[in-house]
Amino acid sequence: MTDQTLIILGASGDLTARLLLPGLGALLTAGHVPGLTLIGASTDDLDDSAWRTRVHDAFGAHGAAAAAESTGQETPTTDSVPATSDVADRARWIRTDVTKASDLRALLSAARGSVAVFFALPPAVTALACEALLDVDLPPGTRLVLEKPFGTGSESATALNALLAKLVPEEQVHRVDHFLGKSTVLNILGLRFANRIFEPILDSTHVESVDIVFDENLALEGRAGYYDKAGALADMIQSHLLQILALLTMEAPFSMAAPEFRDRKADVLRATRLWGTPADSSLRARYTAGVLGDRKLVNYADEPGVDPSRGTETLAEIVLAVDTWRWAGVPFRLRSGKAIGASRKEAVITFKRPPRVPDGLHGCDQPDRLRIGFGPDHLALDFNINGPGDPFELDPITLEASFGAGELPPYGEVLRGVFDSDPTLSVRADTAEQCWRIVEPVTSAWRAGEVPLREYPAGSTGPSLFL
Repeated sequence: MTDQTLIILGASGDLTARLLLPGLGALLTAGHVPGLTLIGASTDDLDDSAWRTRVHDAFGAHGAAAAAESTGQETPTTDSVPATSDVADRARWIRTDVTKASDLRALLSAARGSVAVFFALPPAVTALACEALLDVDLPPGTRLVLEKPFGTGSESATALNALLAKLVPEEQVHRVDHFLGKSTVLNILGLRFANRIFEPILDSTHVESVDIVFDENLALEGRAGYYDKAGALADMIQSHLLQILALLTMEAPFSMAAPEFRDRKADVLRATRLWGTPADSSLRARYTAGVLGDRKLVNYADEPGVDPSRGTETLAEIVLAVDTWRWAGVPFRLRSGKAIGASRKEAVITFKRPPRVPDGLHGCDQPDRLRIGFGPDHLALDFNINGPGDPFELDPITLEASFGAGELPPYGEVLRGVFDSDPTLSVRADTAEQCWRIVEPVTSAWRAGEVPLREYPAGSTGPSLFL
């Protein structure tokens, strides 16, 4: 394999330390990407030594541990894993203004072999950096890796995609949604398309509704700089949860080759729309002071770095329709909230009740449900059987199975796709625009004040359209 260089723009930020470097560390520990050169870049006055310390810390504390967890081995240190130690020891820091072509030209000149540029930047700065790259001769085969959100709406996403198309071919653009690297999310494909007992009944004839929920028992956690400008709708629903919806509703691809797989995802997202009006098909709220576990939280509006006048929501819920032959008439509820007392991260498929239960059978009080958990990763099927005692009394039971951990954590998985030049798990340009198109009736109504901003105490379940 030829040498490769990963350049991280905005390398001093939270994303790099918390997710990107740990994922890279696990990838290296698993034996991938030999001969990698890592270059960090931003306007921060770091030097090689300080950057290398950060890389060692991230690899040692997280990357190696993630790989050890998946293999069941004792957690190694960075120095005990030659690949991570070598990359960290050779890592370079180059102070760079990403909006200046001259700085980017100098940065690229330090690269070895094929190049991947990761934009760990806010959407507006990413666009400025791409404009500056128009005046730079990119090395052949350069891959551009963008973190969500891709733009701030369909118009800006379209403009950004047009800009990227001037720089490199679409197959060299990797729009990262790390949820697509979660082993459990990818297990949806195996569950649906490799099991005849499930595939035929996952349609509007048999399914009553689908919930895709990601409620967190975490609050802002010091991320006001990003989160207060995004909110729950853009941070979670417009990106991550719509990708899960696509995997749950897409038709079976002919193969898992990138063009075929991404075509089927695009098909179903084009058929997705808001269920009704924004007023009756969306909800927004933000947490107030309360107790979350053993912590007392202040009002979200009083959190450091928050601008209360923005009215940023910490909980969002929307109901969507998927107007395909398979799913027409089934409501899909997508919900995500912060500072929720009971963490809930799952997709729940609720089946319709039988047309008729014979007289004399009692206790069929709950519908059958297929639940796919994203943390912990598990599969559960709830249904009714004849229980002990009275043979005519039905009792609910649950069959459960755990999903095996993937070889890599989510960011390691998506980075592997980047280094292998495999765009299967990256978001294609048209799909990114469709995701914004789906939620824009909601964002427009929210800006116009047509949907009130509700409140809920931190540590509670939060409001819901169905409660």
